[in-house]
Parts: sequence; C-alpha cells; structure tokens
Amino acid sequence: MHALITPATRLWLRLRLNELGPLLTLAAFGFFAWAFMELADTVREGEIHALDSRLLLALRDPTNLANPIGPSWLEEAARDITGLGGYAVLSIITWGTWAYLMIVGKRGTALLVLVAVIGGTLLSSGLKLGFERPRPDLVPHATRVYTASFPSGHAMMSAVTYLTLGALLARVETRRRARAFIVGLAVAMTLLVGMSRVYLGVHWPSDVLAGWSVGAAWASLCWFVALQLQRRGQVEKPGETSSPEPESS
Repeated sequence: MHALITPATRLWLRLRLNELGPLLTLAAFGFFAWAFMELADTVREGEIHALDSRLLLALRDPTNLANPIGPSWLEEAARDITGLGGYAVLSIITWGTWAYLMIVGKRGTALLVLVAVIGGTLLSSGLKLGFERPRPDLVPHATRVYTASFPSGHAMMSAVTYLTLGALLARVETRRRARAFIVGLAVAMTLLVGMSRVYLGVHWPSDVLAGWSVGAAWASLCWFVALQLQRRGQVEKPGETSSPEPESS
C-alpha cells in the first residue's frame, strides 16, 4: 500500500492537511465558543441550578455532606489532581516551557505560549468578575477557594495550558501513535482537573463545563493564530529555530 503512494501524492496530502488545519481550528473555536455562550445563558437564567445541585449531592455521603463518596485516599488524590490546574503549577509549567523554547531557539513559539496562557488568565479573571456566580453552598468545600465560581478557572486554565502545550509537542513528533498519546494525555489532564473541582465541592458542574468550553475555544483560537503566523514565517515550523546554533569547529 505504501509503495502505491508516490512522493508527489505525499506532498499533495501534506498540502491538503496544511490547508485543513486552520479551518479545523477555526471550526473548533466556533463550536466551543457557542457551547460556552449556551451554558452562560442557561446559568444566567437559573435553568441548570436544579441539575447542578443533584449532581453535586450525588458525589456526597448523604449521612454526612462533608464527606465525598469513596475512600479517603480518593479525596486526597482529588486534592493532588486539582493542584495540577492551580496557578502555581501552571505558572511553573508555562515558564519552564518558555525557557526551554528560548534555549532551543524557538523564540516565536515561546512568545506564543506566553501570550496564550497569560491571555487565558486575563480572560478567566474577566469572565469571573462579569458573572460573579457564588460558589456552591450545598456542601462544605474540601479545599480553599478565593474567587467567583463561573467559569471554573482551574478547568479553563488547564484546558488552555495543557491543550496548547500538547498541540505544540504533537507537532514536533513524527510518529502517529506518539502524537495521539501526547494529545490524549493533554485532554485527560484537562478532564481530571475539572472533575476534581466538582468532586471537592468547590464548583458547580456547569462551571466546569463552561471552563472547559471557553478554555478549548481560546486554545483553538491561539492555535489558529499560530498556524497563520507559521505560514508568514513569524513562528517557527516544526524543526525550525529562529537562530541556529553555530557549528563547532
């Protein structure tokens, strides 16, 4: 089968994929942005509050609402997982990635990572201030919280950070299975962080869904911009560096 694919055919397929990439990312942005706006309207009108309450209570021991269902180690594991979406951990990951990209000469990509994550942080803060939804009061919180509830900042920022970095790593990997693993791991991390917020009782389920939606929309938009900048040569393509290391004599 591989022998039937000529070099010209491979080149044509690669060009078609390069054309589809921006369209797919733009379509993903539109879909996730629409999903967030639908959720926001539902939350604003109070239509989803009853479902939120049922789901939140379903994760608690009915005889003691202070205890999430499951063994004690699961609650401790949820606290560890939720920390992966906290600002401290995401800041370390972001700045570590920026430093690595600067070292290997991918300055345009490094700047893109900072813009994506910092822009996502500002967007999350602005949305929280705009909606000012109170935190769940049906159950005691299993971890401390300081900001408004909608959308979930942990869910949103884990989507922005992990999906953006996962997409970048996947582009420099040539093996299909490895690319699928990287993207799958980024998605799994995003989902686990969001689910931990509901399990710990610090967010309504709709907060997390909204955080995932707007985070994925922002990540898709940033990736669309990245593809456009790569075409113009303002962001390095896979394998490129902005300033190649001089050869040693």
